[in-house]
Amino acid sequence: MKPKALRKPLISGNWKMNFSHLEAINIVQKFSYGLGVSDPSRVDITLHPPFTALRSVQTVIDADDLPISLGAQDVHWEKSGAFTGEVSAEMLAKLNVSYVIVGHSERRQYFGETDEMVAKKAAAVHAFSMTPIVCVGETLEERDGGDTEGKVLGQLRAGLGLLDADQIARSVIAYEPIWAIGTGRTATPEDAQKVCASIRSAVAADHGAAAGASLRVQYGGSVKAANIEALMAQPDIDGALVGGASLDPAELADIVGRAASAR
Repeated sequence: MKPKALRKPLISGNWKMNFSHLEAINIVQKFSYGLGVSDPSRVDITLHPPFTALRSVQTVIDADDLPISLGAQDVHWEKSGAFTGEVSAEMLAKLNVSYVIVGHSERRQYFGETDEMVAKKAAAVHAFSMTPIVCVGETLEERDGGDTEGKVLGQLRAGLGLLDADQIARSVIAYEPIWAIGTGRTATPEDAQKVCASIRSAVAADHGAAAGASLRVQYGGSVKAANIEALMAQPDIDGALVGGASLDPAELADIVGRAASAR
């Protein structure tokens, strides 16, 4: 299996429904200043602003040649049509978006997103040469009931169901236990590693050893500078999908620096 050292860490900041386009410009600039004290070349970085700030963030990244990839928080699977309020993969690609989050637990919980929808979104993202970050995770009730693996691997297999092995190898899976998102609670590094290892093993079993070895698996759920090094020390954790902490540019820069040093 591909050694972890050959899988470049990926730190993704998911801003959710925060920041106007002007605020986003300021945050990106402050974040980039903080990166000057670390070695971002050792880690891939993505920022996922709201749709209304994508163009502004893209302009800053391009104008200042920042070592940051632009990401989106969601996408619709259709290329165009009567889907009021939605944004297509082609529209995102035209803005130089590189990564797209699909199947986040908040989309599933608040907007009724199903595994079938997640699969179609992941396929649409690949169709325009972008990378999906496919989110999976269990509720507290499922965790306490001993069904973590069943729930997570069920979401995993469904979400990747329309992709071939090569596309899966180039995808990212974000394991986000729902009970840890925005709660301040974090899975122990050992618990997170156990689930991430199961994800990698399932992909290898279903789609081949090469896909399992190349796939990057992130952890998400109250990630902060104080715990990123312990998470990154685990053999099957290749980065983090950062929520609340990504709203603080100094904290996010610290997370990136620590992740780079840990690798």
